[in-house]
Amino acid sequence: MTRIFSGVKPTGHLTLGNYIGAVRKWVEEDQHRADALFGIVDLHALTVEHDPARVRRLSRQAATLLLAAGLDPERCVLFVQSHVDEHARLSYLLECTATDGEMRRMIQYKEKAARERGGSVRLSLLTYPVLMAADILAYETDEVPVGDDQAQHVELTRDLAVRFNQRYGHTFTVPKATHPVVGARVMNLQDPTSKMGKSDDSGPGIVYLLDEPDVVRRKVMRAVTDSGQDVVFDREGRPGLANLLEVLAACTGAADPAELAGDYASYGALKRDVADAVVELLRPLRERHAELVADPAYVDGVLRAGAERARGMARPVVDRAYRAVGLLPAV
Repeated sequence: MTRIFSGVKPTGHLTLGNYIGAVRKWVEEDQHRADALFGIVDLHALTVEHDPARVRRLSRQAATLLLAAGLDPERCVLFVQSHVDEHARLSYLLECTATDGEMRRMIQYKEKAARERGGSVRLSLLTYPVLMAADILAYETDEVPVGDDQAQHVELTRDLAVRFNQRYGHTFTVPKATHPVVGARVMNLQDPTSKMGKSDDSGPGIVYLLDEPDVVRRKVMRAVTDSGQDVVFDREGRPGLANLLEVLAACTGAADPAELAGDYASYGALKRDVADAVVELLRPLRERHAELVADPAYVDGVLRAGAERARGMARPVVDRAYRAVGLLPAV
C-alpha cells in the first residue's frame, strides 16, 4: 500500500485554509487509500521565538482538531513528532548529507531571514528542511501531500534520499510531492494575494476552525473585494472576488468557481452564501471538537498509541541508516 506522510506545525490556530487545502483531503481520501501518518510537527515550531506553554497548547489543540475533522486512529497514525526520537536521530545524518548552499537556497529561509532586517536567526531555521526530510524519509514515505510553498522542501528530500542511497547503499524510499487540485490555497480575506496562514496574526482576514459562527460571518462579510460591480471569476485581475468564489466552491463541492459567478448579481449576496457555507462546513467539526475536549484521556490515548506505532515503523529505517554510514551499533 502507498505510504503517505504529512504534518501540521503548531505555530498558530488551524484555519479554514488548512482544512480546505489539506486536512479535508487527509480525512476523505488519504487515510482510506493509503498507509497514512499525520504528525504534529512540534520540533519545527522551535525554529523561531516561541512561548513554550503556547506550543504545548497548540500541539494538543491541533491533534484534537484533526480527530474532530475525521482522522480515524484505526485507519491512520496520528502522533506528535517530538514523541518519536527517530526524527531527531535521522535529522543529524541528513545534515551530514546536505550542503550549506542547499539550505541557503530554500525560499522560506531567505524570506524569513530577510524579515529580520539584518538581525540573527536561529540555526534551526536554516536547517529545518533537513528535519522535514527526516520526518518523511524515516517512514519510507511514497507520497507527501503539500502546497506549492512546501514543494521545494520535498524536492530537497528527494535529493538527499538519492544522494544518501548512492553513497551508502539503498536505504531510503525516494518520495514524491502530491498537490491537491481544488481549494489548495485559500487566501487571506483582507489580503487576497497572501494565503490564509495560521502563523499570520491578522485575525480579520483569517477564519479559524474554532471561530464562532457570528465571527465567521463578520469576517466573510468584511472580506476585501475588488473594483467593479459585476461578479466574475478572474484570479489575476479580481483576486478578492476569486478567493470568495473558490471558498464557496470548496465548501459546497462545486466543480468550477467560474460557473458559480454567474449565479450572483452582487457582492453582498455572494458573501452571504459564502458565510453560510463556511459556517455549515465547520459546524460538525466544532461540535466534535467540544466532545473531545471534554474527554482528554481519549486524545492522550490516541497520541500515545500513535507514537508507539510511528516509532515501530521509523526505528528500523533509522537504524539501517546508522549502520549504512558506519556508526557502531549499540551493544
